[in-house]
Amino acid sequence: MAKNDVIGASLWDAYSNKVTTRMNNPVHQGEITQEECDAHGTRLIVADFGAESCGDAVRLYWEVDKEDRIVNAKFKSFGCGTAIASSDMMVELCMGKTVQEAVKITNIDVEMALRDTPDVPAVPGQKMHCSVMAYDVIKKAAGQYLGVDESSFEEEIIVCECARVSLSTLKEVIKINDLKTIEQITDYTKAGGFCKSCIKPGGHEEREYYLVDILRDTRAEMEHDAMVASANASMSGDFKSMTLVQKIKAIDAVIDSSVRQFLVMDGGNMEIIDVKDNGENVDVYIRYMGACSSCSSSTTGTLYAIEAALKDKLYDKIRVLPI
Repeated sequence: MAKNDVIGASLWDAYSNKVTTRMNNPVHQGEITQEECDAHGTRLIVADFGAESCGDAVRLYWEVDKEDRIVNAKFKSFGCGTAIASSDMMVELCMGKTVQEAVKITNIDVEMALRDTPDVPAVPGQKMHCSVMAYDVIKKAAGQYLGVDESSFEEEIIVCECARVSLSTLKEVIKINDLKTIEQITDYTKAGGFCKSCIKPGGHEEREYYLVDILRDTRAEMEHDAMVASANASMSGDFKSMTLVQKIKAIDAVIDSSVRQFLVMDGGNMEIIDVKDNGENVDVYIRYMGACSSCSSSTTGTLYAIEAALKDKLYDKIRVLPI
C-alpha cells in the first residue's frame, strides 16, 4: 500500500511505523479450522464483532488448549488499515495467555503496543476507536469459551455506548494527549460522535457520566498535578529563599495533600490570602470558606492541623493566621 494511495503524506506521518508495517503485512491474519483443532486436541473459538460507528468488523479465531491457554490465534478484518493493524496486535497480545488473562487486555494496551515510542500516539486521533473494536472482540470470544455473557467482563464504566469508550480510557486519552475540547475527545476516541447523548445532559438518553464533566474534572486534576509537581520541585530548595509565588504553590500543595479533603468533607474549604516574612517566621494568612468560616475549631483544632502540616513539610517557623 503506497502512502499516497489512501491518505495524504502529512496524515500518514501521524501513524507509527509499527502500524504502517502491520497495515501492509499483518503477521496473524488468516483463519484456524476445526480440523486443525481436532488434530491438536484443542478447542476452536470464533468470535465476530462489528463496530456500527464506522462499519468495520473483525473475526477472531482462538485455539485453546485444555489449560485454557490460547496456543494459536488469527483474525480477519473487514475494515480500514488501522483496524487491520489493531487486530493484528490484539491477536499477538492474546497469544500464550489464558483466556482469563486475555480478557484483561484493553484497547489502551493495544494502542500502546503499536507505538514506536511510549509518549507518541500510534495513530491519529480519528482512528483511536479501531483499538476499541479489538478490545470488544476479545470479550466476545472469552464469553463464548467460558459460557458467560460478555458484559460480565466489563469492569470499566462505559461512557459512550456507541463507540464503547470507557471512563478510564477517556481520562487516559485526555491526559496523554493534553486534550482541551470535546471535539478533540471525539476525534481521538469517537466518543460523542454519533448519538451525542454522552456529551452533555439533555440528549435522548440520560447518562451518569458526560464528556463535559469528565473533561472539566480531568483538566482540573491535570492542573493540580502540575501544581504539585512544580511545588515539589520548588520544595527541594530552602523554603525561606523561595519567591512568593513558589511559597504559595508549595503551601497549596501541602494543604491539598494533607488537609483540604477533610475540610471539603465537612462542607468547608480555605484559601491563601497572603504570605509574609516576619523576621525568622513566615506568616501565612488564610480565609476559611463555607462551613469552616463558622466552625468553632477553625481557630483551634483545624488551625493547628494546618499549621502542623506546613511546619512538618515546609518550614518549622510557619505561623497560620486566619482573617
